[in-house]
Amino acid sequence: MPSQQVFKLGPESAHYTTSNGAPVSEPYAAQRVGLLGPLLLQDFHHIDLLSHFDRERIPERVVHAKGAGAHGYFQVTEDLSDITSNPFLCSKGKKAKATVRFSTVGGESGSADTARDPRGFAIKLRTEEGNWDWVFNNTPVFFIRDPAKFPHFIHTQKRDPQTHLKDADMFWDYLSQNPESIHQIMILFSDRGTPDGYHQQHGYSGHTFKWFKKDGSFVYTQVHLRAEGGFKTLSDAQAGKLAGENPDYGTQKLFEAIESGHPPTWNVFVQTMTPAQAEQFRYNILDLTKVWPHKEFPLRPIGKLVLDENVQNYFAEIEQVAFSPSHLVPYIEPSADPVLQSRLFSYPDTHRHRLGTNYQQLPVNAPIVPVANFQRDGAGVFVSQGARPNYQSSIVPLKYAGAPATLEGGARDLEREIKHETFIGGAFRDLSEITELDFEQPRALWSKVWNDQQREAYVQNVAGHFGGVKSAEVRARQLSVWAAVDQSLSDRIAKAVGAPTVQPLKVKPASDAVRFRANLGVYKSA
Repeated sequence: MPSQQVFKLGPESAHYTTSNGAPVSEPYAAQRVGLLGPLLLQDFHHIDLLSHFDRERIPERVVHAKGAGAHGYFQVTEDLSDITSNPFLCSKGKKAKATVRFSTVGGESGSADTARDPRGFAIKLRTEEGNWDWVFNNTPVFFIRDPAKFPHFIHTQKRDPQTHLKDADMFWDYLSQNPESIHQIMILFSDRGTPDGYHQQHGYSGHTFKWFKKDGSFVYTQVHLRAEGGFKTLSDAQAGKLAGENPDYGTQKLFEAIESGHPPTWNVFVQTMTPAQAEQFRYNILDLTKVWPHKEFPLRPIGKLVLDENVQNYFAEIEQVAFSPSHLVPYIEPSADPVLQSRLFSYPDTHRHRLGTNYQQLPVNAPIVPVANFQRDGAGVFVSQGARPNYQSSIVPLKYAGAPATLEGGARDLEREIKHETFIGGAFRDLSEITELDFEQPRALWSKVWNDQQREAYVQNVAGHFGGVKSAEVRARQLSVWAAVDQSLSDRIAKAVGAPTVQPLKVKPASDAVRFRANLGVYKSA
């Protein structure tokens, strides 16, 4: 059904034309040789129509293919000059235009909005210091903490290469071999795994970033977006019913909420940690499978995000919008989180594949500030930069800003940075180990955070998917992971799927992880 705006438009004043602007009297007519002859190659309108139609699809995203989005603004509501010198964040009341895209992770572009899947929650803020992208999820943790595991993980969430079907054995075979995923599995198979629409869920950076000040000091930072009205969820039965009846449920509800004058709003918070606190923290703060306890690191309000404008054209404004965690602004830097570091490359690389080397020049991606650099040419140039030299010219020199921490004469505290960003001289292949630390937070979720109703919902949600596993080995291995969280949890799932009970997975004690990181200086490199 068209939007209210379309119904109000009335007849168009514009004339129908070819792509080069020439008027056409009848758009459905085609030139022929006589009344019954073949078509003519000279009919540019018809040839252009067909050739454009043949090319009007671009590659869908490998992950996050199904999504919806809208425009709005982010407003800074607090003075944050005590933790960062970023000009935007130090300007209480300042607004930046925002474009947001929500998405499911594993499904194709035609999949259901209500699938049990994490949700992407990506935000492009157009600040006066450049575009700043928040490429977040709706869960505070993720399945992995080793970046090389990501492509293989995504393969197992998609289709079997032979049957071309979603495969429960493939899904659980991978996860059971990578037990660090258990924290995310606990969240994903709770009702949090099926949000009620895209706009009634929270958002989390998951990754740790570094927010700097001009004196070179910094705090480790994680960002949280809390939906006004709370995180609304669907039961497994409701989500399944909607997947069949209205697979675009989330897309529709988002559009209608904005159109009816009820703009979705999120209150935005940060958790911060000093380098000294990072050295004493029980977990590696760069571990994407862990959270920072709110008791120790309380949420601090910083602003609000409001979506109050629907798009005019989905393809131009949502399908072509390109987010990347490497799109940063002064005084905001990535940490050494290995998954984040990998994403810094992977996201722009896929945009260049999907949209072209000049993807940042597309209107929805272009910053509000002028761009001046030495990049030139390539397909899809919108801003050629004219006669400006394409090298560092002494004839027409550009201005160059100093390093952020030296803009006002301060010096970056290199000693502090070196302490927390240690690059060992010899390259080595790093792969995390599973220890008891990986089960502490999932165990707390099961035994302390959830009530009896939530625990039962989790067991039933898991059983509905896990029950499809045919391999006894995969069943037993994943049940041993749940048993490492809590024996009663594993036993309840085993009973629900008709499988034998198993003993907990054998893992190293937590002390081994602490000792290993201390020996490598990882705490000192955070």
